[in-house]
Amino acid sequence: MPSARQMAADNPELAAAVQRSRRLLHRRALVAAAASAVPVPGLDWAVDAALLSRLLPQINAQFGLTPEQLDQLDPKKREQVQKAVTLVGSVLIGKFITKELVLRATRTVGLRLTTKQLAKYVPLAGQAVAATVGYATLRYLGEQHLRDCVQVVQQAQLRLPAPAGRS
Repeated sequence: MPSARQMAADNPELAAAVQRSRRLLHRRALVAAAASAVPVPGLDWAVDAALLSRLLPQINAQFGLTPEQLDQLDPKKREQVQKAVTLVGSVLIGKFITKELVLRATRTVGLRLTTKQLAKYVPLAGQAVAATVGYATLRYLGEQHLRDCVQVVQQAQLRLPAPAGRS
């Protein structure tokens, strides 16, 4: 499966939105890795959920896919976007991101998260493994969401919003 960057390669604006989103994703994944290394039960799950619940709306905003941005579209274009979202199968585009939605998305990587929980209790090496898995898990979920956003924008032929200030 191609990456979001590869999917957006022929559209400079879309590629720029992917790049901005990937920077956000990388920073949040580093925080997730640090939280994963701490051997406190459940801390990493709480941090991952909090990070994702803030990150996903920021990524959606880069592509013009927040509920507020979609409400500003004319009805015909909004319908095109909703059809594209349905075709892609995303539950995280065009919706208010709740913990329930984040938990539903993280179920797809449940085995990784369980491994991360178990690994962190092995001194040093286990914490490194947990941090690596924590980083990889958030990156995986974020990259999947980026691919979904790119597909929706391409299928709906949606114009991207002007880039906001740096985050």
